[in-house]
Amino acid sequence: MARFFKKRFLTRGKAPGTPVFIGEKKVEKPRIRVIDYTPEMLVEHEFKDIRQCATFKSSKSVSWINIDGLHETTLIGEIAVMFGLHPLILEDIVNTDQRPKLESYDSTLFCVLKMLRLDEQTREIKAEQLSMMMGDRYVLTFQERVGDVFEPVRERLRAGKGRARKAGTDYLAYILMDSVIDNYTYLIEHLGETVEDGEEELLQSPSSQTLNRLHDLMREFMFLRKSIRPFKESLFLLMHEGHEGIKAETLVFYRDLFDLTNHTSDAIDTYRDILTSQVNIYHSNTSTRLNEIIRVLTIFSVIFIPLSFLAGVYGTNFDYLPELHFKYSYPIFWLVIITVVVVMLFVFKRKRWL
Repeated sequence: MARFFKKRFLTRGKAPGTPVFIGEKKVEKPRIRVIDYTPEMLVEHEFKDIRQCATFKSSKSVSWINIDGLHETTLIGEIAVMFGLHPLILEDIVNTDQRPKLESYDSTLFCVLKMLRLDEQTREIKAEQLSMMMGDRYVLTFQERVGDVFEPVRERLRAGKGRARKAGTDYLAYILMDSVIDNYTYLIEHLGETVEDGEEELLQSPSSQTLNRLHDLMREFMFLRKSIRPFKESLFLLMHEGHEGIKAETLVFYRDLFDLTNHTSDAIDTYRDILTSQVNIYHSNTSTRLNEIIRVLTIFSVIFIPLSFLAGVYGTNFDYLPELHFKYSYPIFWLVIITVVVVMLFVFKRKRWL
C-alpha cells in the first residue's frame, strides 16, 4: 500500500458523500468500545451492536465511543445515521487517504489526524488514520486497527484526577489530539538522534550506504511533514475563527496544542535542512576525494611524459645515434631521467600542486 498517496479509483464516478472504503483491512471484525463518565463515575463498555450506543448521544454524561476497523461501511453508515453525521464526514472516515484537517459542521467539530508509529523491522514510519467527531456530549473516534496512543488518556480518565473527568467533550477532544501530537515528538526525536549520530560517519568514512541512509531519513521526514503540516494549518484557523463547541477556558489548551504542533513542524524542517546539508557534504567529499585521485594520477602522467619521450628516442632502431656508443651513455641517460623527475617534483611542490 502506497504511503504518500493511496489509490482512489474505487471512488471514480461515485456521488459526493458515498462511503467507499479506501485502505487496507487491518482487523477481522470492527470493535466498539465506550468510556462513559461524569466527575463522580466512569463505566467502560464493549459492544457488538452499534445500536447499543444510541443512548449515549443524549445522555448527561460524557461518552467516548471508539470504533476500531473501518472496512465495514454499513456499520459506519449506521453510526452516521444514529449521530446525524454529514454524508461528507462519512465519506472522509472510510477514506484513509484523507488530508489531516479540522472542519466545523454546525455545533460539531470533525478532525482527521494521522497516528504514526515506527516499524522496528523496516525502520519506516507507518500511518493510521484517526477520524474524530466532537459533539455536545460525545466524542466519536474511528481507527483502522486495534492499538493506539490513547492508553495514557484512558488511565487519566479512570484515575479521575485533574481536569479530564470534570471538563466536557471539548477537553476530551483536546487531550486525544495532544496524545497524537506528543507521539510525533517522540518519532522526531528518535529520527533526529539517528541524523545526528550519522554526522561522524559522514565526515570520517562516507560510503554508498551512508547516502542510502540519508535518502531514507529524508523520505521519512517528508512523510512526517505530510502528516503534520496540514493539521497545523487547520489548527491555526480554529484559533482565529473559534468554534461554538469549544469553551473559552478550553481554547487556551488548543493554543498550547498549536504551539506544540508548530514546534514539531519546525523540528521537521530543521532536520530536513540538516539532511540536505549532509547530502551536499557527502557529494562534496566524494568530489574532493575524486579530485585528489585525479590530481595524483595527472601528476604521475605528466612526470612520465618526458621520460616516455626519452625512452622512445633512445629505444628506436636507428644505428646512427651518437650517444648509443658512448661508454657512459647508460648512466647519463638515468641521470637525465632522475634530474627531470626531481625538477618537475620541485616545480609541482613550489606551485603547491603536491
